[in-house]
This record gives sequence, C-alpha cells and structure tokens, in this order.
Amino acid sequence: MDTYTATKNRILELCGQHNITINKLATLAALPPSSIKNILYGKSTNPKLLTIKMICDGLNITLKDFFDTPEFNHLDSEIK
Repeated sequence: MDTYTATKNRILELCGQHNITINKLATLAALPPSSIKNILYGKSTNPKLLTIKMICDGLNITLKDFFDTPEFNHLDSEIK
C-alpha cells in the first residue's frame, strides 16, 4: 500500500470511529471541506503535514495516533 492510500483510508476510518461526515470533520479541523475531499478523491495525493495535524487537532488526537496503524507501519517504499 502507498502513503496516499493509507492516509485516505485513515481519514475515512477516523470519520467512522467518530461517527462524523467529511463536512463535519472539515468544520472540526477548521479546513474547507474541499481540502479533505481533495485528499479523499485523489486531487491531492500528497497532503501537507499541517493539514493532517489540523485533522488530528479537530479530532483531539495526536499525529502519533493518526499514523500508528498497521497500514502505516507496513507501507511500501516510495523510492523505486
């Protein structure tokens, strides 16, 4: 799995865990809904760390909580 797919899956997983929509996540993270939708729909395949941090802040989780998953721990190498 690549980093983009892991990031997208994690955002969707967190929305499910918190029982919120993408629009609600955007509100909580003080981001435009388009920022999150662009990640989820492939228009932004390399989101800034600041965007991920804002998502974490909106969900009251740490960056460690966001990235400490089996998907991120077993990513394919991005260098080919």
